[in-house]
Amino acid sequence: MNDRNKFIIIISVFIAAYFVPFTNPKVQSALMESFLMLQDYAQKHVLLCLVPAFFIAGAIGVFIASDSVMKYLGPQANKVVAYLVASVSGTILAVCSCTILPLFAGIHKKGAGLGPATAFLYSGPAINILAIIMTAKILGFELGLARAVMAVILSIVIGILMQITFRNDTADRVVPTVKSSEETSSKIYKTLIYFASMIGVLVFANWGAAGESAGFWYTVFNFKWLITGIFGLIFGFSLYKFMSVSLWKVIITAIVVTASGLIFSKAPLVPFSAGIILLVWMLSSTNDVTKEWLSATKDFAFQIMPLLFGGVLVAGFLLGMPGSGNGIIPSVWISKLVGGNSLFANLFASIVGAFMYFATLTEVPILQGLIGSGMGKGPALSLLLAGPALSLPNMLVIRSVLGTKKTLVYVIYVIILSTTAGLLFGFIR
Repeated sequence: MNDRNKFIIIISVFIAAYFVPFTNPKVQSALMESFLMLQDYAQKHVLLCLVPAFFIAGAIGVFIASDSVMKYLGPQANKVVAYLVASVSGTILAVCSCTILPLFAGIHKKGAGLGPATAFLYSGPAINILAIIMTAKILGFELGLARAVMAVILSIVIGILMQITFRNDTADRVVPTVKSSEETSSKIYKTLIYFASMIGVLVFANWGAAGESAGFWYTVFNFKWLITGIFGLIFGFSLYKFMSVSLWKVIITAIVVTASGLIFSKAPLVPFSAGIILLVWMLSSTNDVTKEWLSATKDFAFQIMPLLFGGVLVAGFLLGMPGSGNGIIPSVWISKLVGGNSLFANLFASIVGAFMYFATLTEVPILQGLIGSGMGKGPALSLLLAGPALSLPNMLVIRSVLGTKKTLVYVIYVIILSTTAGLLFGFIR
């Protein structure tokens, strides 16, 4: 952090400490709400969502060959393939606008073109398959279908617009040296195994209830930890087979995680945390490659976590916990401003969605309440498209990766296109 940023933080804290009326009950409630939101985020999302995402991001930076990234997402890649891959990537990742950040930072650092990288950044949380299913089940099939289709379209359009807007900047970007395609081909199956196993852990550890008491999705939810454990075993095998981690270390880790899972069967975070701690031990005591992976993971965590926690605190203070109405800005004002399908209602819904933090799947019950209070279907779609893809914490971290100008333009594009999509949907209905 440079001296200018330190000075800005010091001045901001001084002004807040001097002028904010902390004795006001509303301010006290909002302050409490910000810490409750931070606690909720820490309890529900850091260990299960962010930590696996950090390890995946670190692995992308270390193990994914540059030519693989460049082939599908790079500036010289086939544009149709690049945007199609980026736009549908979110269907396998049950992530929120903050969990996608280390993955985005990883592929961007590796050399992905700005357009495909931002398409991936938008699509990751926007087309979470479970969120789409819940939207269709709870808010109606039309809204669920519109969300899925428009999220894919918007991710491609946003990526293309970002690429065109900053074509001069991206033209000068240094692209990593690529390896031979033969070397990449010989390692691709190994890459697929350990990345598929890590993504499997991320997806199923965060698998939420589908709002039903029977059927396929209900069964998956009931067996989510067994499935997560199976992916964990595959991941452990890949560490031994492909990363030269000692077999005895993998076996000890498997025994400890399994035993803690049996002892603390009603507290799955205990074995999950044990697995994380033992993974750090294995990576830090094996070889230079695994140490590099751990170092890359640490760098992403140090870059993102402080901004993320600060942003969650600010979002909680302004808007309160989702659905609580205890922030400085009353939620009743929001519901009154987004009725009907006017331009203002859709724009306002997009802006509110862009700055409010939505944990994975929380946007659905929030919108259920807002629609019940008179929110129009058009503004509802606008919020669904802008909300999961953006948040105040998310913007702060994106700025650290892309810079202020690109982040501002990205946010504007998301808001404008979400508003437009909401208007069209409201008109068609």
